[in-house]
Amino acid sequence: MTAGLAATAAGTLVVAALTAHTAVNAGRWLRRLPAEPDPAGDPAGGTPADPDPAGDRAGGTPSGPDRPAERVAVLLPLRNEADRVAPCLRALLAQRGGPELDIVLLDDGSTDGTAEVVRRVAAEERAAGSPRPRLVTGAPLPAGWLGKPYACQQLAGHADPAATVLVFVDADVLLAPRAVAAAVAGLRRADVTLLSPYPRIVAETAGERLVQPLLQWLWLTFLPLRAMERSRRAALAAAGGQFLVVDRAGYAAAGCHAAVRDRILEDIELARAVKRSGGRIALADASALASCRMYGSWAQLRDGYTKSLWASFGSPVSAAAVLAALLALYTAPPLLAVAAALAGAVPVALLALAGYLLGVAGRVLSARRTGGRCWPDALAHPVSVALLGWLTFRSYHLRRARRLSWRGRPVR
Repeated sequence: MTAGLAATAAGTLVVAALTAHTAVNAGRWLRRLPAEPDPAGDPAGGTPADPDPAGDRAGGTPSGPDRPAERVAVLLPLRNEADRVAPCLRALLAQRGGPELDIVLLDDGSTDGTAEVVRRVAAEERAAGSPRPRLVTGAPLPAGWLGKPYACQQLAGHADPAATVLVFVDADVLLAPRAVAAAVAGLRRADVTLLSPYPRIVAETAGERLVQPLLQWLWLTFLPLRAMERSRRAALAAAGGQFLVVDRAGYAAAGCHAAVRDRILEDIELARAVKRSGGRIALADASALASCRMYGSWAQLRDGYTKSLWASFGSPVSAAAVLAALLALYTAPPLLAVAAALAGAVPVALLALAGYLLGVAGRVLSARRTGGRCWPDALAHPVSVALLGWLTFRSYHLRRARRLSWRGRPVR
C-alpha cells in the first residue's frame, strides 16, 4: 500500500469513527424536549401534561400534579433589538403550562428605540390586566466587564426573589407556548444545575446555511455528551446562551455571571463555573420548542463569529492544529478524489470519495436531530469547514490588531 493510499485510508477511518460518534450522540445521549406534553403527565420532571385541551396562558391558575410548583423568572437582555424584541416578548407572554412567569427585560444602552418597542407591548399587556413584563434600564458598563455578562448579572438581581429557576433568553429566540414549562421540567428531570435547550437554528441566506449548521455539528461530532454530563471536568462543557435554564441556588454557588464577567463566550464559561462549583450541566434538543435566527445578513454573521471564534480555541497554535485537522478530514477529501481520479489512482479516489460522503452523512445526522436543513446543504460541508477556517483566521487577526467590536462596544 502506497503512502498516499494509507494516509487516505486512515483519514477515512477517522471520519467514519467521528460520524459514528455523531450517530451515538444524536440517537442516544442528546436529551430532547418534546413539542407536545406527555398525556399521562410526569410529576418527576418530564414534559408537563395538559389537562386543559384549550391550554392556558402562563399566569393562569396552576392545576394538576404535572404543573411546576416553583417560581420561574425569564430574563431577557437587550441591546439594539428593536427589530426583533416584539415577537420574542409576545412569545414569552404567551407561555402556558406552568405558573405565572416573572418576565424581566433589561435595556442595555440601546440607541434604536428598543425600550420604546418593549413599552408598547407592555402597555398592551397592562390594558389586558397583566402586570408583566417589567423593563429595567441597565447601569453603565463597569471596567472589567463585557456587556452581556453584566446585563445578565443585573437581570438576575432584578428577578423575583422567590424564583427558584432563572431562564435566560436572547431576543432572537422565538419560543413555542410550552417551551419554558418543558425546559424547567427538563432541568429537574435531568437533575442538573444548568440545562441548555438548544433551539432550531434558522438559516436563510447562503452564508447562514453554510456556517450556522456547524454549531450543532461540532458538538454532536466531537463532544461526548454522556461524559460531559457525568464528568466533573470543567473543560468538558458546552452551552448556548440563546436559551439557558439554571437552578438559582446553583447559579449563586457558581458565582453568577460575575464569575464570567470578562468572557466573550459567557455561556460556555458559565457552564464551566457551574461544574467547578460542584454542579452538573446538560444539553437538550429544543428544536421542537424554540427557533433562533442569530444573524440576518452575511455581515452580521461574519462579525458575530469573528468576535468570538478566537476564544473557542485558546491559543493560535491550538486553533491552527484543530483547523488543519478539520480541513484534512472534511475539506481535502473531495479535492483529493477528483485529483486522484484524474491521475488514474482509482483506489485513492474511491477512499477519498468515501471520506467525503461519510462527512456529509455526519452533517445529515446532525441536521436531522436538531431540526436543521439536510439537502442540498450537507453536500457543501467541505466548503462550510473551509469557511470556518477563514472566519477563525479573521478573528485572530482582528483581535491582534485590537479591532474586534460587537454592537458598538470593543471586545477585549
